[in-house]
Formats: sequence, structure tokens, C-alpha cells
Amino acid sequence: MSKKIPLTLACGDYEIVRALKEGTVRPDGIELTVLTAMDAATRHWRFLRSREFDVAEVSSSSYIMARDRGLPFAAIPVFLHRRFRHGFAFINTTKGIRKPTDLIGRKIGIQSFQVSATLWLRGILEREYGVPHRSIEWFAELDEDIPFSTHPDLSLTRLPHSKSIEVMLAEGELDAVLHSDLIGPLRDKDPHVARLFPDYKQEELAYYRKTGIFPIMHVMGIRPEIVQRNPWIPINLFHAFNESKSIAMKRMENPRIVPLVWYREAWEEQEQIFGKDPWDYGLSEQNRRTIETLVGYSHDHGLIGRRIPVDELFIDVSQGRKRGNEIRI
Repeated sequence: MSKKIPLTLACGDYEIVRALKEGTVRPDGIELTVLTAMDAATRHWRFLRSREFDVAEVSSSSYIMARDRGLPFAAIPVFLHRRFRHGFAFINTTKGIRKPTDLIGRKIGIQSFQVSATLWLRGILEREYGVPHRSIEWFAELDEDIPFSTHPDLSLTRLPHSKSIEVMLAEGELDAVLHSDLIGPLRDKDPHVARLFPDYKQEELAYYRKTGIFPIMHVMGIRPEIVQRNPWIPINLFHAFNESKSIAMKRMENPRIVPLVWYREAWEEQEQIFGKDPWDYGLSEQNRRTIETLVGYSHDHGLIGRRIPVDELFIDVSQGRKRGNEIRI
């Protein structure tokens, strides 16, 4: 019996990894232990600070910072989590904020300065709506995954453990919050909290049609010593992730899977706008442009010292032109 390489994979509990988690898809030569119980912030911290997992879905922003600092991490171009972010900018309704430029000079809460969702939002607000990130007083709730020194012109305050940016927003101590998730006061329909962009879907559609960018939140990190010992592992993992995603997309095409009234119509709308696979892996032209944009935001906001080329960030998972897609006899 051949011996497989045991690896731990920490990631979100997504439909597109179900086949890997359940063992329907098994990467050739690899025995995976899949861990999905952690929240994203905990997983990123434990991978980047303690290197607890062999392979881990990790914040794209923090990963770029880690590579800029020469820390021992690598990644394959698998992007399990993407999300438009216009709908995750929240305001206090009593502060007279009607449009993005009303945020200039305000107090805004964030989880941390380098959270990918926040970096995307800051970059979009600055580039698309004219809101300079250094015109804001930032208040961060969490410690940073990767420590960094702030620019002298940047106002960033680390809040004490007892403070919550969601509560501070609802009570008017903050003017706005940029977050990676829907915040409690919005879910609870607190009248003091609303979205900055009420029709956020249209803003996101306009952004996509202008830029072609569907923002990448997370990349698939891997410990480089694993790659050094077994250079074939990244390629086999990459193909396993793709196979798992293909199974999920085929399953989810059935409208009976999800208890939503107009699910099939939403699926067809998605295909019309994004094509068959919005969660495309690999370094396509579109994915390169997306990563380059995030690297640019990271550099502009003082998180990294240079604009790192995309090819330096990811392991090459190609097998050669026209190889690996079919068996020829």
C-alpha cells in the first residue's frame, strides 16, 4: 500500500470544499485532515502567527504583507472567498452622512487596518469615490495579523478590549464602520445604523462593469518547507480544489438545493454577468488584475514597501500547455 503525505487544511466550511471535506475528492498522494470550525480571524492568526496548519485559507492582505517582510509563507492561486464590499460600509444615521465624501474627517471603526475587506473598501472609497484614507480617524478593534508601523500622517487608534466598534457606531461614538460581516445593529434593524450605499448591489455591479474586478478576500497559504520537500503537492492540491468546486457548482445548479423562491433566477443572473465560474482559480488575466489592484492598495496605504509582482506571490501550478486536461492513449 502506497503511503500518502498527511496534511492539515484549515478553511471555511464552504460548499465548494464540501467534496474535499467529505473525502469525495482526494488529492493524489495526499491525506487531508480538513479543519473548518474556526472563524476566519482566528484561522488567519493561528496560521500567520503560529504556523499551526500545513495549508490554510488566509487573508490576502495579510499574506501579501507577510511576503513583503520575507516571512516563511507561500500560496497557491485558490480563492475560496470573494465578495463585493460596498454593502459592508455602515453609518450612524444621525451624523448627516449622505454620500461617500461625507466620510472625510470622520471617525470610522474597523476590525483591523489590514483586514482584506477593509483594505478593499478603503481602496475603493479612495480611488472610486474620492475619500483619502488619511483623511479619516481610524479605530481598530483587533490586533493586526502582521505587525506594521503606521505612516506619520495616518490616524489609527487601537481600541481597548472592552470596546466594540458595532456598539460604538450604534451609540454615535463612531460615525461609520467598515466591516467584513453584517454587523449586529443592522441585522437587529437598529434605526441608528444603515448602509452607506443603500442600493449597494447596483454600486457593486457598476464597479464590476467598470473594472472587471470581483474582489478576492482570501488566498490558499501553504508552508514553504512542504513545497520544498514535495514540489508536486501544490499542483495536486490545486487540481483537487478545482475538482471539488466543479462538483459543488454542478450540485448548486439545481434550484431544489436552496430554499429560496427565486434562486434559479439569481443563478441565471450570476451566469449572465460573471459567466459560468465567478470563483475561477489560477492566474487568469482577470485574477492578475484583481491581485495587482489589492497589492496597489496595500502599497498606497503603507502596508508593504513595494508593489510585489503577482508571480512572486503564488507558486506556479501549471503542468505545461495542453497537459493534464485529458488522457491521450
